[in-house]
Amino acid sequence: MKKALTIAGSDCSGGAGIQADLKTFSALGVYGMSVITAVTAQNTQGVFAVQDISRDVIGQQIEAIFEDIEVDGVKVGMVSQVQTIEVIAEQLKRYCPSKIVVDPVMVSKSGYHLLNPEAEVTLIKELLPLAMLVTPNIPEAEVMTKTSIRTLIQMEEASRAIYQMGAKNVLLKGGHLEGEAVDILYDGREFTRFVSSRIATKNTHGTGCTLSSAITANLALGYSLSKAISQAKEYITLAIQHSFAIGKGVGPTHHFYSLYKKAGFIE
Repeated sequence: MKKALTIAGSDCSGGAGIQADLKTFSALGVYGMSVITAVTAQNTQGVFAVQDISRDVIGQQIEAIFEDIEVDGVKVGMVSQVQTIEVIAEQLKRYCPSKIVVDPVMVSKSGYHLLNPEAEVTLIKELLPLAMLVTPNIPEAEVMTKTSIRTLIQMEEASRAIYQMGAKNVLLKGGHLEGEAVDILYDGREFTRFVSSRIATKNTHGTGCTLSSAITANLALGYSLSKAISQAKEYITLAIQHSFAIGKGVGPTHHFYSLYKKAGFIE
């Protein structure tokens, strides 16, 4: 069985972060492991508090995994402190996994800033050069490039700029624009667009985490980057279509819809 590791923050409400990543790995047939970088107090209405895990414990978690278990793919999500980013980079350089997906989680859907400016700079400097793929959404790409993104052409320009920061491939997610949901992949030579219909629902909690972890799982399974992304898009689209109206705010997606349907739990 292929094995994937998520390095990210915990979401106590279960819709995003470590919880979403592990659900996604399981749904796609990959054994999931986790390194927790922070514990958050959050729900469908927002993020209310963050307690960061110490640098030493984060480093020891990573070491415990790699010294014992072969890792076929790594997803890096919420990393809110400079020292957290530095120790993750040190350990990834030490163990050299070939398939690293960095989801630069900077701002929550409710507008909570998860990284301070110094940490943003460190993430770009230390983690992007290690990434096989970086998956910013438009607000994150705007922070990284210090530009405004309102069109697909501007998405392409931002992708070029992020590529120049050291990532081997850039998938800029266009969900914040109107119209069809268009994500743009840039590999340093050409652009590839992944298009899906926009789904009329407010329940999109954890979609970014889920997409990046789905890509990671597919890469661990041996798919090409383009195939890993296209299948991950199909997975997240289905999960959003059948999302849950749980809580008072932005509900979570249905990570196990296909499995539940096959098992006869739903019609």
